[in-house]
This record gives sequence, C-alpha cells and structure tokens, in this order.
Amino acid sequence: MIEYQQNPTCKTCVICPIVAGERQSLSPESRLEEAKGLTQAINLDIAYSEIINLKELKPATYFSHGFIERMQPIIAEQNIELMVVDTRLSPIQQRNLERELKLKVIDRTALILEIFGERAQTKEGALQVELAHLTYQRSRLVRSWTHLERQRGGAGFLGGPGETQIELDRRIIDDKIVRIKKDLEKVRKTRDIQRSARRKVPYPIVALVGYTNAGKSTLFNKLTQSNVMAADMLFATLDPTMRKIALPHGMEIILSDTVGFISDLPHELIMAFRATLEEVLNADIILHVRDISNPDSNTQRTDVLQVLDNLGLNEIQYADNYIEVLNKADLLEPDERQGRQNKIMDKTNVVLTSAYSGDGCEHLLDIIEQKLTSAHIRCQITFPLSDGKTAAWLHQNCRIEKLENSENENTYTVSIRADDLARLNKMCEQNRDISIRK
Repeated sequence: MIEYQQNPTCKTCVICPIVAGERQSLSPESRLEEAKGLTQAINLDIAYSEIINLKELKPATYFSHGFIERMQPIIAEQNIELMVVDTRLSPIQQRNLERELKLKVIDRTALILEIFGERAQTKEGALQVELAHLTYQRSRLVRSWTHLERQRGGAGFLGGPGETQIELDRRIIDDKIVRIKKDLEKVRKTRDIQRSARRKVPYPIVALVGYTNAGKSTLFNKLTQSNVMAADMLFATLDPTMRKIALPHGMEIILSDTVGFISDLPHELIMAFRATLEEVLNADIILHVRDISNPDSNTQRTDVLQVLDNLGLNEIQYADNYIEVLNKADLLEPDERQGRQNKIMDKTNVVLTSAYSGDGCEHLLDIIEQKLTSAHIRCQITFPLSDGKTAAWLHQNCRIEKLENSENENTYTVSIRADDLARLNKMCEQNRDISIRK
C-alpha cells in the first residue's frame, strides 16, 4: 500500500486534467470536487487544487513542461508531499512526474485502491482489495527503484543466473495473485452454499446499488433498523451487509447493501469485487439509489448503469425488477420536490424518498412487495385454528390478502409464488388437515 497512509497530516495537491476532445462524464468542477472528496476520504490535507485544461498529452509526463515548471515553486512553498492526478497515468508518466517534481505522485486508480484498502473490514473485502492492488502494482514495477534492474544468481525456485530483481518481484506478485484468487474461489463457493441454503427457505433478495455517497447505507439502516456505518463521505461502505426484513403484508425479504460505484471505476476493482457483486446479479429486485439533490445525478445514473452492464446486467433499467430510488429528497426545495413527485406519481419503478427522514420509505416497501407478488398465484388455504406452524409459514412466504376465521378453521386468501405453492402442496400431502383451492 502507499507509504503515507498512516500520516494524516501529509500535504497534498489535487490536479484534475481536462483533455480537449475527450468525453467527460462529469463537469470539470464536479470532477475536481469528487477528486478532493476521494482524497479527504483517507484524511489527507489538501493544500492546493486546480483544473488543468490540456490541448494534448505528453507521452513522457502527461502534462506539459510549462505546467511542471509552474508547479515546482508551489510544491516547495506549500511543503506538498503528494500529488493526486485525477486520471489514469502510465507507469512511465508516474515515474517521470515524480522525478521532475520530487514528490510522490498517484493517479485516480491508486487513490481509490488506497481508500478500499483502508476501509475493507472483512477477510473477503481485504482479499478483494489486495487482489486489485497487486494487479495494478504488477504493471508498475517498471517505475520502482533502480535495484530492480540488478541481475542476481540463484538455483531452483529462487531463479536461475541472470534473473533480474524486477523479474523476481513480478513472479512473487504473480504467486500472490494466484493464492488470493484461490482464496476468493473458496469465498465464492461459500456464497453458493449460502445461496443454496436460502433457496431451501427462499427469501427474495433485494440489492441496493448506486453511486458512492448516494445514501444507500442510510436507506439500508432506515429500512432494517440497523446501524451499518453511514457517513457523508465517498466509499463509506465496502463490505456487503445483509439483513432480513418484513414487508407491509408480512412477506420477508433479505436486503443487501453493496459497495458504491463511481465514474471511471478501476477495472481491477470491478473484477476483484465480482464475488461480492454476484449478490446483485442474483437479486430478485435491484434498487438503484440516486442522490437526486446532486446536480450530476443523471450522469451518476449513467455511470452506475455502465458498471451493471459490465457485470452482465444489460439494459437492467428496462427490466421489471428494477426500481429507481430518488433519495435525499429532503435536500430539495419544496417546489422542486413537489414537481418531481408529480412526475413520478403513476410510475411503479420510481420512488422519491428521504432516507434521512424516512419519507417515502413505506411507499418503497409497498412497491417492492407489488413487484415480488406480481407473478404470484392467488389461492385459498384452509387449516385448523390450532395449526400455528402453517399460519407462520404463510405470513413469511406469502402476501396475505384476506383472513377469515370460523370456530375451528382459518381460511387465508394469499398471493404465492409458484415454487412456494409447490412446497405448500408437499405440506398438504403430509398434513391432510390443510386444503388448497385456486
């Protein structure tokens, strides 16, 4: 990991380059603010920041010689130790900038990897971050210190005569990558076992996705009455969390909070976190949480959908199991909030909420329940009043539409999934006191 990690007083400058002709997902000002937010997420002291408009890229240093000359006295006066460049630098460009400016230089990918490395709490999260970091680091050995160019001798597994230090280091990294991938494969198998167990007692999975800092964890806490870390910072949540909750009519679901997405999310992280994001791929309902108060909300939406597309969820926004949650409505002006509410009045795939105040959360749960029960079968189940086990099972696995009691029997009118109805039929075969009418 980066050497300055444990030094929160490290003075940093943040440079946001805008290259002529390149498509930018966010405005230059928004990109700079996001880069500063990422930098502050690991407690670095930002002494200087600037948007740089570039007519062309220099292969050796990315920036022009004039920019480097202009930055040298600023770095010296401010005692700046680190430069964050909000783009992806090649290993050569990174090395040359460090030589010219005489300070540590990292790009956007390294910064995000550093945040992930600091925030991951579970063993799985730490493994995924380490895999992404090693994959990134492997291509950067060319910029390391000159000792990597020395030749060394050796025998057997230590390497033969003439093997350079850089080749040895690359082989060590490759061995670590293989080991971590094996460990993550075990994690994947464990998750498959857990999913199989959930299929036996199937609870629908509802997964929260969205841009980082859109309010996913706050919404998760509000819906589940939990205390998962939620903060006004980028990537507050890295490790997935799952909780069981009951919908308004008694059906139980599992709500899953996932890592936030971001524009230009490093490819290494997408691949490393695939094991975690498989929960999204297997979800019955996907809740796309958006910060509707952010002026770049539409652009952030596009970035999230692009990541989901890369995971294999092509055009998910048109699917029946996709719901957009327009969050942070409490930050809107009253007129704007009412206007948005009017626009989505009759829509069943868009909800306006405030996770902070709880407004709209009950309506969101209603829509989730409607989506989950839309393909259900309607039927009546009659059983003895004394059969509390069947009553509890129906409340957990069905939508209860009507309940009628007689002296000796309960009659439930329910909406039930086809696979749950099959399980109920098996229960009827074992208990003749239960009858089903469609």
